[in-house]
Amino acid sequence: SRVQVLGGSNWSLVLQGQWMLEFYAPWCAACQQIEFTWESFAKESEHLGITVGKVDVTQEPGLSGRFFVTTLPTIYHANDGVFRRYRGSRTLEDLQDYVMERKWKSVEPVAGWRSPSSIIMHGMAGLFHFSGWVRQTHAYLTDTLGIHVWISYTIFILATLLIGLILGL
Repeated sequence: SRVQVLGGSNWSLVLQGQWMLEFYAPWCAACQQIEFTWESFAKESEHLGITVGKVDVTQEPGLSGRFFVTTLPTIYHANDGVFRRYRGSRTLEDLQDYVMERKWKSVEPVAGWRSPSSIIMHGMAGLFHFSGWVRQTHAYLTDTLGIHVWISYTIFILATLLIGLILGL
């Protein structure tokens, strides 16, 4: 595959050059429908002068938070760190035309504070990572250790109160 898989450790590659980036989930039917088109688009990427990438939101919740992905599949165009959300048709011809005819220039860029490289979205990525950690910890407590669900909730409630008290001091 010519599609570059991006994650939390290498996402900053999209800050340089021209990219088309798809956010998907393996269970998403709409994502599965455009998979062949996305692979075909990637095969044409060298001719188009772009890099085509994809992010599995189930494996990279922090990255989906950084890009504020709320629907699947979501496609972004990036040109030297300026991001635009692609909302056009998902046919191979339309994706190619978007790049070749520079249709992305007529799309309003993502606002500076919502840009994936901004400090606010860095914080959002951290929040998504933290929520994933909470889910994993809850699963560990209930599934592995066999603790009742409500006891796990109680542990999180007490931890939240204790952290609040400590920060309040």
